[in-house]
Amino acid sequence: MVVDPVAEIANKKMQANFGRIGVLMGGPSTERQISLKSGKAVYEALKQTGLMVEPIDIKSDNTQENTNLLNSYKIDCAFIALHGRFGEDGQIQELLETLKIPYTGSGVAASKLAMDKVASLRIFEANGLNVPKSKVLEKGLYNPQEKFSQDLGWPLVIKPATQGSSIGLSIIEKEEELSTALALAFSYDERVIIEEYIKGREVTVGILNEVALPVIEIVPKNKFFDFQAKYQHGMTDYIVPAELKKTVEKDVKEAALSAHRLLGCFGCSRVDIILDRDETPFILEINTIPGFTSTSLLPKAAKTQGLEFRDLCLELIKLAYVKK
Repeated sequence: MVVDPVAEIANKKMQANFGRIGVLMGGPSTERQISLKSGKAVYEALKQTGLMVEPIDIKSDNTQENTNLLNSYKIDCAFIALHGRFGEDGQIQELLETLKIPYTGSGVAASKLAMDKVASLRIFEANGLNVPKSKVLEKGLYNPQEKFSQDLGWPLVIKPATQGSSIGLSIIEKEEELSTALALAFSYDERVIIEEYIKGREVTVGILNEVALPVIEIVPKNKFFDFQAKYQHGMTDYIVPAELKKTVEKDVKEAALSAHRLLGCFGCSRVDIILDRDETPFILEINTIPGFTSTSLLPKAAKTQGLEFRDLCLELIKLAYVKK
């Protein structure tokens, strides 16, 4: 194999600048398998750039165990590809800050807020963003024997307050389905959100370095964008960029960027939005660590701007050092 001396010098400079990168993946959450896919894709992409990269499988949320694990790899920077609990909720971020290791994505406070759908939706609403009407039920205060009164109409969206990937989520159309949907959601969380169902077009907006990327429309073949629709090939069509009126596109991007900034997110995020019949954007949730495979939504949007997957991963590492 002929070695390109210019490329070799460039790679050595990059390695010197970035040091040893640890790609954190796996984790103890219900999204472990998805995280492993994200982490492996990031690891392979960064390896192609010539960086020194280590895949690190996080298997528990034990602080001492993970401190020992991270110290054993002697990494200079962490690329967080962990989804769900101990990935997006501020815990791993807090540990990395204690160890003085720069890391990709949002900080501790923003991660906690974004993971807690109740807290984040309240912040959005208080600052003038449209969100679906909702109620919150606490597991300890909920009595399944009592008739639950609600004024949100039908259908309803029932979901855990701190889960991702549509895990534990149900859309129900009649009261008889309520107890089953609540039992499912409570099996994942101590708090459950009961939300009005807004019929309309589902879109998502990736944010990269304070810039809103092209809007993507999500068209699931299932009843809604559930776990199967998200992760089974062929179950969802994606329109990139979404075919929207210019005014609607502007409103959607502004709403997404506002949500990102209101929580204090950094580096990247992905904001999920529903457009109602009047094409008004309603914020559903924000993901501080969206999926990271070459076919995930944030990378899809970045690619339309000429940013290949490995370049996106590199950009996030650069931003990790900027944040530090």
